[in-house]
Amino acid sequence: MAGKGLKGMNIGVLMGGLSEEREISLRTGASILKALKENGYRAAGIDAGRDLPSVLLKKKIEVAFIALHGRYGEDGCVQGLLEVMGIPYTGSGVRASSVAMDKAAAKQVFVFNGISTPAFEVLGAGRKTPSMKPPFVVKPSGQGSAIGVSIVGKRTEAAGAVKEAARHGNAVLVEEYIKGRELTVSILDGVALPIIEIRPREGFYDYTNKYTRGRTDFLVPARLGGTVRKRVERESLAAYNALGCAGAARVDVMLGAKEAPYVLEVNTVPGMTELSLYPRAAEAAGLGYPALVEKMLKGAGTDKF
Repeated sequence: MAGKGLKGMNIGVLMGGLSEEREISLRTGASILKALKENGYRAAGIDAGRDLPSVLLKKKIEVAFIALHGRYGEDGCVQGLLEVMGIPYTGSGVRASSVAMDKAAAKQVFVFNGISTPAFEVLGAGRKTPSMKPPFVVKPSGQGSAIGVSIVGKRTEAAGAVKEAARHGNAVLVEEYIKGRELTVSILDGVALPIIEIRPREGFYDYTNKYTRGRTDFLVPARLGGTVRKRVERESLAAYNALGCAGAARVDVMLGAKEAPYVLEVNTVPGMTELSLYPRAAEAAGLGYPALVEKMLKGAGTDKF
């Protein structure tokens, strides 16, 4: 949707929701809402419950800024609802959102398109033992924020890791562990922002390290040679485009042996809290938080449907 006229419209910032990432979504939404109001937009925060359709109608919402993470908000469900209601929204459409949220499905898209990604297998309801040799990563196929993720170094640890991941969804993804540097590539409207290197002070970049101040160090931009940087950007943009993403998204990448990039996943509703990676990358590109939020809003449009 073009920026003209947006300041005269009722904008709903959809936050909270029903997933395990509710608290982070509320923080993301509150930050976005504050920025929109500072920019002079007529915006209201909406906690996206099961009464969302009636609330959108009651508040006469004309444009939706999606700040929802996880199930029902990042997986294509709310995007489909908004399309049925004829309300333009920010970010990726139904198909890209749904496939990106399902990590196993997304990796199949990566493999088909020749995008480098760690070897993997999927454990359904009837399978509880990975055939892959350790070390490997076990995670729920349909969760974010590193919820239910374990790194398995010994075969004896596998059963507990699978059980923990299965608590957060039916399908469990088992993925080859890539030892190396953890990177993330923020993409806005098909353009890669400065790459960030993530360095947890202890363990890996799990839920606690993500959302606790001082637990992780970030290098912005990551210290990469020109050739490596271009390879990481190329693989990340290929993943973004293969899934059909739009607007803001963040691609998580491991830089393994011989500085080879491996795409792990694509987040179609990146966090926007004070500790989030996406605003850090935008700031490094000279785009402050209020300007970033405004640019994301202006990307909302009916072209998705």
